[in-house]
Amino acid sequence: MTSRAPLEPRQLGDPLGEQHRLITGRAVLSIPTRDVVHVTGADRERFLNVLLSRDVGSLPAGASDEALLLDAAGHVQFAVGAVGGADDDVWLLPERGGAERVVEWVHKMRFMLRVDAEDATSRFAQVGWFAVNGRDWQPALEQLADFVWCDPWAHLAVGGWQYADAETVEYETWTWRIAFVDSRRRAEAKTLLDDAEVRRSGGDAWQALRIAAARPREADEVDDRTIPHELDWLRSAVHLDKGCYPGQETIAKVHNLGHPPRRLVLLQLDGSDTWVEHGDAVLAGDQQVGTVTTGGMHWEMGPVALAVVRRGLALDAELTVQHGDETMVARQEAIVPADAGGLAASAVRDLRRARRRAH
Repeated sequence: MTSRAPLEPRQLGDPLGEQHRLITGRAVLSIPTRDVVHVTGADRERFLNVLLSRDVGSLPAGASDEALLLDAAGHVQFAVGAVGGADDDVWLLPERGGAERVVEWVHKMRFMLRVDAEDATSRFAQVGWFAVNGRDWQPALEQLADFVWCDPWAHLAVGGWQYADAETVEYETWTWRIAFVDSRRRAEAKTLLDDAEVRRSGGDAWQALRIAAARPREADEVDDRTIPHELDWLRSAVHLDKGCYPGQETIAKVHNLGHPPRRLVLLQLDGSDTWVEHGDAVLAGDQQVGTVTTGGMHWEMGPVALAVVRRGLALDAELTVQHGDETMVARQEAIVPADAGGLAASAVRDLRRARRRAH
């Protein structure tokens, strides 16, 4: 497997063609990639806004967002998409398999607050697609859905911060949507897609496109040491001016005074047909300098991977990836640069230099 948590079925016989059809709006991913947790109660806004990295508890009906739960040291515990409900409720969307954990978290942390959470995953069929102008079936599918999550990764969120060079990753191409359709209307959704001659794609197609967009996925890119800065996740899942929440001190310190110890890179691999896998070692000479988090075969770029490497690794370092007995040459494209963070410290240094020059 190329991912710690692959999406099954991985392919439907034409993985590169599936990618092209998916990114051009001629195919959908009908594999569930998210769980659904319904959060209700008079205190749900206060509860969610105090504990998560963005104010998802106060989302207007139909609005989409994303947030992280961090521990006191700023390590990512889980990530959730969020959609505002029509009845002063909120739909939280943890990654597949995460609903039970989120429900338990709400029930454990609510104390005397009036807030409740229910695993509602089984109530919905999921259809994922990339929004493309001119595809008439897409607005029709949104009308059929109970709600739609618009992945915020495509644009810098209000209150967020982007470390990556805008030219390195074409974020705007990640126009990912997921329609959550009442399971009782599953047949209607299928008929709509079949009538529009929309094809299906397997999980590998989506994963390869995600790699190209450097879109973090909790199941693959997050380990017990991950802080959001390392994955450029401040751009969509953190509000830097938000009120207090667990881990906020680490978010502020690293962003203003320090640097994340590791950084996300995209690896372009040699022309081998072998896919690297989650956990494969990234080497500079004989020294391990990082770890592959997701590997895939992109329809345009060929074999690619996301990896987390040491912050100080030189951009021109000669790298290889060790996959079993096979060694593959890799070239890194920095997603998170080595100088990410340290904004306040950098501003102070610039001010001191200016004063010295003035004297």
